[in-house]
Amino acid sequence: MRHGLVLMPASASSSATTPLVDWLFLDLNSFFASVEQQLHPELRGKPVAVVPVMTDSTCAIAASHEAKKFGIKTGTNIGEARRLCPELELVEASHGVYVEFHHEILKEIDRHFPVHMICSIDEMACKLDAPRRPLPAAVDLAKRIKRGLRERVGECITCSIGLAPNRFLAKVASDMQKPDGLVVLLPEELPGRLLELELRDLCGIGRRMEPRLHACGIRTMADLWQAERETLHRAWGGVCGDRFWHALHGGASEDDPPAQHRTLGHSHVLAPELRTPPQAGVVARRLLLKAASRLRRMHYRATHLHLSVRTEDGPRCEAQTKFDPVCDSIVLARVLAELWQTVMKQARWQRVKKVSVTLMGLEAESQPQQLELFVSADEAASRERRETLSRTLDKINQKRGRDSVVIGFTPDTVRTFSGSKIAFTRIPDREEFQE
Repeated sequence: MRHGLVLMPASASSSATTPLVDWLFLDLNSFFASVEQQLHPELRGKPVAVVPVMTDSTCAIAASHEAKKFGIKTGTNIGEARRLCPELELVEASHGVYVEFHHEILKEIDRHFPVHMICSIDEMACKLDAPRRPLPAAVDLAKRIKRGLRERVGECITCSIGLAPNRFLAKVASDMQKPDGLVVLLPEELPGRLLELELRDLCGIGRRMEPRLHACGIRTMADLWQAERETLHRAWGGVCGDRFWHALHGGASEDDPPAQHRTLGHSHVLAPELRTPPQAGVVARRLLLKAASRLRRMHYRATHLHLSVRTEDGPRCEAQTKFDPVCDSIVLARVLAELWQTVMKQARWQRVKKVSVTLMGLEAESQPQQLELFVSADEAASRERRETLSRTLDKINQKRGRDSVVIGFTPDTVRTFSGSKIAFTRIPDREEFQE
């Protein structure tokens, strides 16, 4: 299949009335690897894997188009990837750079049409207005966006675009031709080419959901399309099944509700030189201070702290504790020190492979605080001073650079710890790379 080919439904050109679409969904192709190839011309045309650390024991977090031809994809073990492709080039991830490219891409798309929803670091959706709903206008918009990305962001930055009656089907369409595809799904053509797909090709059907569909007698896309709404309600165990049925059959998209933060945290897979308990403890402290800085920037206080570690031998050990609402780094660091002792005793002080720190029970700063009856004026003033000090440290690090001022360790001890990471469900704010 040729790259860039517009896959049009059979009725698109023969229909007496112009077909309409409501959504444009854009999926950047091999985003992290493409950014690296854009920045480093010597990598272009070569199989590239982006990795969190430079070791064969880690996994790829992205693979270039060339690497994917060898069966290398996100999650592939690098040792195995090297066996599949001895010429594979490894590049350590630069998450801050990817976020900057993300914002440049948003700026370019906005030149053509406003982005309605940012779905992930490499996925965006546009809800089309009346002048752009007719299929020829929508296709023209998609082509202009593709051309703009190549010309103004970088020749290696390509995307696949789906056009459909709702956001879900537009995403499905964007996945049907990669890289650099443009696919149209029209309501009157459904189920059409959907029947060519596997169940796992659809967003929302993963390795846990598929067996539940099988238990309801759904094994193919034809089965899924013909299933009653009540059947999907039962398979999903609730209203999510109804929403999936509605979206699959071309129903209008519902805007997602505003995000409500209930937890906030960071995790990190440690490089081999940081896996001794003392060094791992430093990384845990660094993760906590980063989370605490985000907590203050987002105007929250936390009431629980959860610590989890996974040792090299596999066991996962964890502990958590509850406290009065707080956002200052000094108190949180003291709490973490106690939890660290508890967790490492469980782990028998073995080498640590992964550390996770999570602040939970978040309360907005604007939420009225219940004052303790026996708290002295001095203690209340001390809390305020600690919070003020923590915010001052945040301002210094934002202005002078990450780890300009730190609590409890020297920046050199975590030199190889790169800070913010991009998760599937969350794009770090630019400020996080200085926290």
